[in-house]
Amino acid sequence: MTRRLALAALAIAAVGLSGCISLFPKAEPAQLYRLQTSVTPQAMPAGPVFGVLRLSTGFPRAAAGDRILTVNPGGEAAYIAGARWVSPAAVMFDELTAQAFQGGGRARLIVRGDVVKADYTLKLDVHAFEAVYDQGPKAAPLVLVSVRGVITRSDDRGLVGDRTFTARIRAADNRVSAIVPAYDQAVSQVLGEVVGWVNAAGTSGG
Repeated sequence: MTRRLALAALAIAAVGLSGCISLFPKAEPAQLYRLQTSVTPQAMPAGPVFGVLRLSTGFPRAAAGDRILTVNPGGEAAYIAGARWVSPAAVMFDELTAQAFQGGGRARLIVRGDVVKADYTLKLDVHAFEAVYDQGPKAAPLVLVSVRGVITRSDDRGLVGDRTFTARIRAADNRVSAIVPAYDQAVSQVLGEVVGWVNAAGTSGG
């Protein structure tokens, strides 16, 4: 009898537990967004192509993943609910950087392991990659992208250039569908300036 009562109690508990689990709603899938840039090729003086070794890009940890980071003037940070980058922001930024250098100019990006001579080394560090709610939580945010670039000569490690590139683009509305295009514009502006800067450094011979 005791065994039967124990089995019955377990059965009732199992039914009750399964009922509780079924009450939890399924999480809605996050909407995915991809960064797209448009870097206008710049006219460069004629001359030989030069290789630029690109070191690993530094990226702030809070913004490096697939969540879209927002901040307010008080320094509080949060992520946009229900929205994700299609891949980590740091990965997308590296891919877009490579694409930007393919658009024209004499500089050719190379990575470690490539059997190509590197005349220069380029280090990029992303300092800011966020949507800033500087006008309140309901107003359209300001997308801020800031990147520091350092160029050195490969032969003697001499410093060629050290510069910070910053873009601030106001979103058209406080909606993700309007914030993402602002990111596109900000990244396009920064990468366009980086490409022009690197090409100019190589043209001048450092």
